[in-house]
Amino acid sequence: MVFKAQILGGRFGEIIARQKSDSDLEIGELLVDDNAEEKTLMQVVDLQYGSQISMQNLEKISGFNLEDDLQTEFFNNKNRNYKLAILKNVLSIRASPKSSKKLPEFFGKLRDVTKEDLSFLTKSDNPFFFGNLRSGTKTLDLPVFLDGSKVLSHHILITGTTGKGKSVLMKNLLWNAASLDYCSMLVFDPHDEYFGRKEFGLKDFSDPNKIIYFTSRTVPPGQRTLKVNLKLLRPDHFDFLDLSSPQRQVMYLYYKKHKSEWIKALLNSDSSDISSNEVNEMSVSVVKRRLKLILDISVSDSNLICSGVFDETSGATTISDLISFLESGKLVIVDTSNFSGTTELLLASLITSEVFHKYKDYNTKGLLNDKPVISIVLEEAPRVLGKNVLDQGPNIFSTIAREGRKFKTGLVAITQLPSLIPKEILANMNTKIIMGTEMSSERQAIIDSASQDLSADSRNIASLDKGEAIISSNFSRFAIPIKIPMFDESIKKVSKSDLTSKNSFSGIKL
Repeated sequence: MVFKAQILGGRFGEIIARQKSDSDLEIGELLVDDNAEEKTLMQVVDLQYGSQISMQNLEKISGFNLEDDLQTEFFNNKNRNYKLAILKNVLSIRASPKSSKKLPEFFGKLRDVTKEDLSFLTKSDNPFFFGNLRSGTKTLDLPVFLDGSKVLSHHILITGTTGKGKSVLMKNLLWNAASLDYCSMLVFDPHDEYFGRKEFGLKDFSDPNKIIYFTSRTVPPGQRTLKVNLKLLRPDHFDFLDLSSPQRQVMYLYYKKHKSEWIKALLNSDSSDISSNEVNEMSVSVVKRRLKLILDISVSDSNLICSGVFDETSGATTISDLISFLESGKLVIVDTSNFSGTTELLLASLITSEVFHKYKDYNTKGLLNDKPVISIVLEEAPRVLGKNVLDQGPNIFSTIAREGRKFKTGLVAITQLPSLIPKEILANMNTKIIMGTEMSSERQAIIDSASQDLSADSRNIASLDKGEAIISSNFSRFAIPIKIPMFDESIKKVSKSDLTSKNSFSGIKL
């Protein structure tokens, strides 16, 4: 057995170990201390130098080498100068894992973690594959699975700096979800990057009937045109907008008077249509102007000319069709790359509201248990979950963040800037996939809301390279480092049985 370090001091959660001279420890590396009673799993959180020579003499020796090019030899150098690792306790492992509550043995020797150390862990009833276990930069042949039915309904936050692999991670998660029967995914894709019009993507999944793609641009064979009827819109679908109270009153007043025809009535209104006691004429003018811009509509001789995704005559069944696909376990991608940000969010608000209300209705009727979990993917999540947005009042996305788990409806929120999201929303994101983040304020926001204690992991998070991540989840015993596979043709080699089989040990159950 090869040992890499030996414990020599420290305190609980901040254990100091001396690195063996022929070893090369890394931040984030997992090490195991064996003793007669139990194993202790630990993780490197910091590295520093150590020496038996005083700092004053080290500075003198460095001066001789640097300034005068004098070579200095040390007697038994590897024993006099060395590296120290700072480690945190992760788990105590006996018959089963438990939280570590005591110090490992003094002078305990540490070795690399192995697959056998975690052999007590098995797949859950609803396995959802995320990646392979990672120790530092080394990837182990040990797939990491979470209980998908719990994780997806209790919300996921994916965070990391641009270029760290968030899109690749999401493509992998969607591909894996398409193999499963207990969940469906609704993806609002502002960059049209998941379906794969011109490259390998979800269109290449082994069962093309599992992938449903809605787009307002040229529709690929077998996919759907994205058109939504204006009559499906309600004032609450505009909750994410920065509107004044009088402006909101205008929308609700016209909806009350004209029901599904409220938008047409409002856009064709004049000063005689309203009472000065009910609403302000200036507010009506502002709302009309904003609706025309968002909906891409103009008015000519009382006729609406619809140039965008929202239409007066077509698209009456688009939302109901989309929900039916989700209920049958499909993966639905909505291409929003052709829209302005506000139009995209309105469309997402409309669809999400109808999905959530349908599932709430199923719950009331006692039918929800037979339905798959629906997970809704939101890029640039602070646009609808940010503090400045929610200061105006709740919207459908914040409602799902707080209540969705009761109705088998979850969010996958993706962002570079978690600090923009209120703490209470972050706390409801029960699984966080943390990728490389250089900004200390963003790291702190994640650390403060993580399911496990990551207070010593700031350097670890900052040092994560592309494709490396940490999963912190309410449904795991510890924060698990993973390596995310590349998303390319090789993913076709992974069979559905590899991702869903519950027989024998083949991964980590969180």
